[in-house]
Amino acid sequence: MKLLTKHHIGMLELKNRVVMAPMCMYVATEDGLSTPFHIVHYSTRAYGGVGLIIQEATAVEARGRISGNDLGIWSDEHIHGLKQIVDGVHLADSKIGIQLAHAGRKCLAKAEKILAPSEIAFNAKYPVPSEMSKDDIHTVIKAFGEAAVRAKKAGYDLVEIHGAHGYLINQFLSPLVNQREDEYGIDKSRFLLEVITEVKKYWTGPISLRLSAEEYAEEGNHILDTLKLVKKLHGLVDVINVSSGGVVPVSFNVFPGYQLEFAKAVKEQGFTVIGGGLLTQVEEMETAILDGSVDFVFLGRELLRNPYFVMNTAKSQDQMDWIIKPYERGYL
Repeated sequence: MKLLTKHHIGMLELKNRVVMAPMCMYVATEDGLSTPFHIVHYSTRAYGGVGLIIQEATAVEARGRISGNDLGIWSDEHIHGLKQIVDGVHLADSKIGIQLAHAGRKCLAKAEKILAPSEIAFNAKYPVPSEMSKDDIHTVIKAFGEAAVRAKKAGYDLVEIHGAHGYLINQFLSPLVNQREDEYGIDKSRFLLEVITEVKKYWTGPISLRLSAEEYAEEGNHILDTLKLVKKLHGLVDVINVSSGGVVPVSFNVFPGYQLEFAKAVKEQGFTVIGGGLLTQVEEMETAILDGSVDFVFLGRELLRNPYFVMNTAKSQDQMDWIIKPYERGYL
């Protein structure tokens, strides 16, 4: 079964093609510190056999949190707790990446100054953000670089830059949000490219970029716009994690594998790709790999329900070497 075969992201070898998608848990302290929950949550999926775990959105600034209980990496005080998460996953023989994120106008953390490319609120629930000055932009870019330094100290195997789901980088990329008339508005990819460049100053391991390949709004970015963007990314990132939506509140049709066509389009541009979207059946995942849509499959809700998905799949294929010794009795 291809899903259970080894594969690489850059120089990082992963034991299978299953990736745990970053999912916010909203249980960090108000200072962005990790809790015992995080150690158990991530190490459980690692013991279950997941090849790569991508940790939930972790804010590079306090004002970059989605909520007041998001994990943070804006201070050296965060490193110790993050390292405990990493060590737990490594002890279970899996790899772990961290998603470096900034919420921009989608920040609901109390008492924070909300920033965005332009003064446009996400919806009535959110405050109107302040348009970022050049100093603001440079400060945030620097924060991503400083976060990469801390990620290295904590021992992560990969960093993922969050450019999807309507958060700050996605806001700069989208004509629905970025209405600036300066160089960051004329070239909407400039902010992203400068963030990647800054991270690469300090991070020598593999880099993932999560993108919303389709915004589902008439005047927003569509897959052809995304393909123009990714052509600028060759040599800058090692893998693209393809998602969609989130930049504006709009409904769209979802179904198992609804994002795979976008992933395949990006892969055809010469990139290693992580893709998925509501996949629950092994046959769906295997087909996505075999037909060239993806290199890796991300699972979210399925791993919340079933942290032992990989071991259960291995059992169904009579590949008992995937069953860790302490759990062998459960699979006899």
